[in-house]
Amino acid sequence: MSVPAKLGFVDKVRAHLELLDPVTWISVFPCLAAGVMASGAMKGTVHDYLLLLAMFLMFGPLGTGFSQSVNDCFDLELDRINEPTRPIPSGRLSPKEGLGNSIVALLLAIGLGVFTGLHVGGVRGMIIMASILFALFVAYIYSAPPLKLKKNILTSAPAVGFSYGFAPFISANALFGDIRPEAIWLASLNFFMAVALIILNDFKSAEGDKDGGLKSLTVMIGARNTFLVSFTIIDIVFAVLAWLSYSWGFMIPTFFVLLGLVLSVVIQVQLLLDPKGGISFMNSAVNDGFGNVLGKSDVNEHNAFLRYQIANNVLFLLNNLVVAGMVGFKYL
Repeated sequence: MSVPAKLGFVDKVRAHLELLDPVTWISVFPCLAAGVMASGAMKGTVHDYLLLLAMFLMFGPLGTGFSQSVNDCFDLELDRINEPTRPIPSGRLSPKEGLGNSIVALLLAIGLGVFTGLHVGGVRGMIIMASILFALFVAYIYSAPPLKLKKNILTSAPAVGFSYGFAPFISANALFGDIRPEAIWLASLNFFMAVALIILNDFKSAEGDKDGGLKSLTVMIGARNTFLVSFTIIDIVFAVLAWLSYSWGFMIPTFFVLLGLVLSVVIQVQLLLDPKGGISFMNSAVNDGFGNVLGKSDVNEHNAFLRYQIANNVLFLLNNLVVAGMVGFKYL
């Protein structure tokens, strides 16, 4: 794409925001909401809503934004292949400006995390501070050498699962209540669901990953087998959530979790039979509905994943929130 010799102030601000990848910010909110609901202790006060807002800013625009920004800083050559329209490879931001973006996001996330942790105090405050600090550290080593966790799916997927699933859930739970065994279970399920989805998200960068020597699952075993591995993890998550719901005495939620599992398997079979064009009936949901949030892709397998992601998120997130809410209600 052609870039003006000198961008105006507004265009520079837009480029910096794009570097933080706003469409990814919302990904942590379901885990935050479920963590709060599982605590059963949030009150409808301005104070508590402001705390929840601070938590979202910490893990969303700042924490997730930092992970996206620092990733672009270290993956410039890969992005020239995979995502040439991103702010740095397109020339709208210099590498130095990109680095400054990530540093600002990092410092603000740390500051907000420390402030929130000290405000909550005690063991719960320490959990909040430790969670955001470790999540930011993982986000850095995910992209930065020498560790560069993203080079291998065996390290990259758990890193994403912790930062996007486990840490936000546990932190939100600690924001208003003690960490109970049920919260640990639910946070762990969110971890594994994030792992399964990030495996499929690698479809979009398979070409650049292969050229750059990154061992994504798609590069190593192909698209169909990647779908199979991810679907196995997702189905186990649903099955464990159903078992937990039943063992905790939540009979009606158990039925809906099992129903969600059955519907998910039906959709998965269609994708395994046709990894490129499966569940095409959901094209309109991506193209005309959620496309601005989830993004679009020129890779057929990644478009199939985007269609599946909409269905899976509805099925899992609703059940996850209901079970978390029942846990919180149990401790009222």
